[in-house]
Amino acid sequence: MNSNYHTKTVTELSAMLQAGEVSSVELTRYFLDRIKSSDDKLNSFITICEQQALAQAAESDEKLKAGNAPALTGVPIAHKDIFCTDGVKTSCASKMLDNFISPYDATVVKNMRAAGVVMLGKTNMDEFAMGSSNETSYYGAVKNPWNLAAVPGGSSGGSAAAVGARLAPAATGTDTGGSIRQPAAFCGITGLKPTYGRVSRFGMIAFASSLDQAGPMGQSASDCALLLNAMAGFDEKDSTSIEKAVPDYSADLNKPLHGLRIGLPKEYFNIKDGGMDAAVEAAINTALDQYKAMGAELIDIELPNSALSVPVYYVVAPAECSANLSRFDGVRYGYRCDNPKDLNDLYTRSRGEAFGMEVQRRIMVGTYALSSGYYDAYYLKAQKCRHLISDDFKKAFEKVDVIMAPTTPATAFNIGEKTDDPIAMYLSDIFTIAVNLAGIPAMSIPVGFAKSSTGETMPVGLQIMGNYFAEAKLLNVAHQYQQQTDWHKQMPEEFKA
Repeated sequence: MNSNYHTKTVTELSAMLQAGEVSSVELTRYFLDRIKSSDDKLNSFITICEQQALAQAAESDEKLKAGNAPALTGVPIAHKDIFCTDGVKTSCASKMLDNFISPYDATVVKNMRAAGVVMLGKTNMDEFAMGSSNETSYYGAVKNPWNLAAVPGGSSGGSAAAVGARLAPAATGTDTGGSIRQPAAFCGITGLKPTYGRVSRFGMIAFASSLDQAGPMGQSASDCALLLNAMAGFDEKDSTSIEKAVPDYSADLNKPLHGLRIGLPKEYFNIKDGGMDAAVEAAINTALDQYKAMGAELIDIELPNSALSVPVYYVVAPAECSANLSRFDGVRYGYRCDNPKDLNDLYTRSRGEAFGMEVQRRIMVGTYALSSGYYDAYYLKAQKCRHLISDDFKKAFEKVDVIMAPTTPATAFNIGEKTDDPIAMYLSDIFTIAVNLAGIPAMSIPVGFAKSSTGETMPVGLQIMGNYFAEAKLLNVAHQYQQQTDWHKQMPEEFKA
């Protein structure tokens, strides 16, 4: 059997499948074997769907033989365990849903299946997507493939680690405050958060309804383009879904960048006093020099209200999570405590025993912010500040085509380093949160390496932000960079074989 399938991108594997150079069954077995042999080091999967995956692969092979199969037919991928999957456990990495078998597919899963992909399994994540390090999972922390002592980022850390270690060619993720882009940066892969409403949220278990958005995670921008082609689209089952035609995101990948106007927000680059790491900034500046060499123009801009992003987010997101998680009460489905004395005891013990500490912390903060007497002071004021942040982006995009900044202020930190300091943990998302508050698309691409605080060489991510529904532009900008560099092709030593 070919031992190098894991070095191929989704784009390359798709071409091989279409040409009959490999079967989907062979490819699926290959990646299932990699998961079995290597995931004990990473803990990136919660559920492995071996029998289902092989059945889907056999079905894909029949479609490939018949001809005219969609581009992704037979390509194996993984789904974040926040997406409902018919007949397969959907846990959100929580004890609360450890016994929940979904009776239906999320629209993202349904769309990907219609496009012909094979589901290898469900990836680990921060519990209910609440976290920045993938340490809050009921199933244990996920490890970073570049340094097993470090975090992979969160909440889509399982997806990022699996793709980074090439245990799966690609995966789905969700991004509420940076949960696709931050782990993509930490694990040296490409991840895209689309415009809010571009991808259906139906069947994606809600954390913060006005912020959550699903997106693709892969090795390259061209991979993400193929995946987004399948994921995006209007869904009548989702009231936040936008009824707007889906372009072919692969069509403009090869457009030259001459004349591209890149905005550099001073607020993202002038972080001092323990803010942005100097080695990360150096890698970002080298990438910006590459863009200049490709014909782009760098323009200094201001996003004056971006400093409000973290406090605004940590009022809005917990408030919405408090409302969304109220349904998990021990009555209808999910965990139920033993021998409750009465209804109140059932509620309080079921929730207290099944929710982890970070989830409980956010529920408490959110309930407080929404409570009588505090709603106007906290939640309403946060929403007003959110409009200011959104307006900053709108003004900036009158002058520039895209905005670039670091994805994270530093490389991946070690497991356990920030678990006792929630504020330090929250600040690891300082560069990503504003995008979700504004609802615009953004992505992270690997642009080099920097030494971590412990001396390890770790990946650095460049964040590219665009105007509403400018995903095709972002993918083009990222792809052109990846045609000139090979950072996205780098693999951790431990997982090269």
